[in-house]
Amino acid sequence: MHNIQPNLNKTYLKAASAKGVYIYDEHGKAYLDGSSGAVTCSLGHSHEKLLPFIKKQLDKLQFVYRSQFASEEAEQLATKLYELSPDRSLTHSFFVNSGTEAIETAMKIAIQYWQEKGKPEKTHFITRKKSYHGITMGALSLSGHALRRQRFEGMLEKYPSLSADLENDSLEDQVAEFEKTIDTIGASKIAAFVAEPMVGAAGTALAPVNEYYACFKAVCDRHDILFIADEVMTGLGRTGTWFGMEHWGTQADIVAVGKSLGAGYAPIAATLMTDKVLAPIKKGSGIIMSGHTYSGHPLSCATALKVLDIVEEDDLLDNVNKKGVYIKSALYDLQKKYPVIQIVRGKGLMMGFELDPAIKGIQAKLIERCYQNGLLIYPAVGGKEGTDENGMLISPPFTINRSEADELLGKLEQSLKECS
Repeated sequence: MHNIQPNLNKTYLKAASAKGVYIYDEHGKAYLDGSSGAVTCSLGHSHEKLLPFIKKQLDKLQFVYRSQFASEEAEQLATKLYELSPDRSLTHSFFVNSGTEAIETAMKIAIQYWQEKGKPEKTHFITRKKSYHGITMGALSLSGHALRRQRFEGMLEKYPSLSADLENDSLEDQVAEFEKTIDTIGASKIAAFVAEPMVGAAGTALAPVNEYYACFKAVCDRHDILFIADEVMTGLGRTGTWFGMEHWGTQADIVAVGKSLGAGYAPIAATLMTDKVLAPIKKGSGIIMSGHTYSGHPLSCATALKVLDIVEEDDLLDNVNKKGVYIKSALYDLQKKYPVIQIVRGKGLMMGFELDPAIKGIQAKLIERCYQNGLLIYPAVGGKEGTDENGMLISPPFTINRSEADELLGKLEQSLKECS
């Protein structure tokens, strides 16, 4: 009888329409989408170039099952992602429906890679305690997000083992912890190291130092361990580059993308990989043991390709970088005025700030005040252990203009005043 919403004891307003950076409820009230939903709607809503294209595609081809046909739409999208990848290194794409599925597929491909290489015992994964990779059992096993793990802990693998502080511990200590963890588990049992370039929901746009990924990738290579980059949130423009890992100049063996791939217009994500990863599987069994009914869905693939074309044609990465600098600078100014903001960080239009965790319920209070003031922002966790409910992500659509950015900041400041 009723659609189940996240909070069973809350009455939600109904969204009636959306345009640009605004969503309108059933009463006509406008909400500035300051988080692009769940850091997803990179082109905003009802984009004038995208809607006619989707309608045209509906008249052409909607669905084919992946084991019966290939599609031009999926092939063209795979080519586009290859062309956008650093040094054109990500030569192969496996399309799924969500970021969580992309991560699960990455796990399966990593394990299958080692099976085909004659090392079936390599099934373990190493991740950070400050991490979130998805809500299904495999992806949640990779995740250190305590608040999302706790109900299912007995069913989950204990993969999150790296507890070093990305911001405050020395790189030398972080690498030493990684090496020690590998020695403890045994390199012969480890399939891959999995990490978000910037930690989103579990770290409020937390990023490591410049040399971090180069050092960790060197350790992976030395111990015969794959590196999987979870770019579901950071990938395809959100941080001002096509791939978040470009900020660190390091290439992963397998990459998961989602969110900005479909930009909210189609449920699509992808697991991308290098020739190195696919070659032994192709030579061996010749089959990727993964997939879903809607994998490679032609309508979703065509939509995603058009999304990427629009980002290129409209030079939106430039806007991401310029508006990111502008909004981040304004957040620092707000931090000076409102001591409740303790940390500001981020790249491009993936920005976050942490509130004073000593103020009980401050996150929920600020979200509610923002909502009442017509601003949507996204909650995250913060603190040294990644368990404080005090983080906020500011991630508006790539299309946001100066006046809309000022409106976002004005609504945020008004909400901060009301929380003081």
